[in-house]
Amino acid sequence: MTVVVRRVGPEAAEQVQQVVQAAFSARPPLDPPPGALKETVHTIRGKLADGGGLLACLGDEPVGALILDPIGSSTYIRRFGVVPGHQGMGIAGRLIDAAVDAVADSGRGTDDLIVQAREELPATVRFWDRQGFREIRRYSPLVEMRRPLRTAVFQAPTADAMRSIGRSLAGQLTHGDLVVLTGDLGAGKTTFTQGLGAGLGVRGNITSPTFVIARVHPTIVDGPELVHVDAYRLDGLEELDDLDLDTSLEDAVTVVEWGEHLAEGLSESRLEIRIVRAIGEPDPEPPPDGRAAGQPDEEADERPPFDPRRVEVTPVGPRWHALSFRALG
Repeated sequence: MTVVVRRVGPEAAEQVQQVVQAAFSARPPLDPPPGALKETVHTIRGKLADGGGLLACLGDEPVGALILDPIGSSTYIRRFGVVPGHQGMGIAGRLIDAAVDAVADSGRGTDDLIVQAREELPATVRFWDRQGFREIRRYSPLVEMRRPLRTAVFQAPTADAMRSIGRSLAGQLTHGDLVVLTGDLGAGKTTFTQGLGAGLGVRGNITSPTFVIARVHPTIVDGPELVHVDAYRLDGLEELDDLDLDTSLEDAVTVVEWGEHLAEGLSESRLEIRIVRAIGEPDPEPPPDGRAAGQPDEEADERPPFDPRRVEVTPVGPRWHALSFRALG
């Protein structure tokens, strides 16, 4: 049976309230208790009247829900929950994907999605982090996390899928574009770049540039060259000027691994791509004993098995205003 996620309004208040009560009642006891446990059909109906919400159903059974609360240029995700017994089925991720679509289609001019998680539930915070949300402030007991609306999140269950995402992205790149790659050791940054290089049609075996800092891969299809940089050993990207590269960065697509907080000065426009392991990803209401997240593998990301990854693509700057990245892969 397929889970169906649909947009709802006040008419679905009773079903949404049932999900909220079931999901939040299953959490470990918190002090102070979550306000969700005090929700009634009446209060849920009022919350759904403005921004609406989403309801996930398995057949006729409601199994997940959330409420959208637009405030200014942001939309808050409220009362997010998956019914115990239905966690681990991908319902939580589908609700978030549907929330992105709903807000994008609303015409409200929303810039981002924001969620407030409890700091006593680190598994829940990790869940939102893996969904592309980043902590922006903390006021005990809440952790406020933000996901820019234009961040596109993709699943890469295999190394080939990772390369496929890179290959698809290459079709939207041109001379002078900057791609900043972040992720743990062995996360798949070089695998992603291999797909990018294949899509650009460049020559040479793409491997980690750790010991040479930068490699230039010439084009074989009259397109941009690929400059593959490892910024881990650089004190600043101005050091690229001292590398005596065989091409100008304005004539190439430049991919910088470990470039977060370092490569931004190269261009006002860039693609920030973050790769995280999805293995062991918990649902937002885990059982009291929780579930351990996967541990980083510091070996080469080519070694089987390839743990599932999430690839988060965030466009920054005017270069990308007219482009969408939601159909990659």
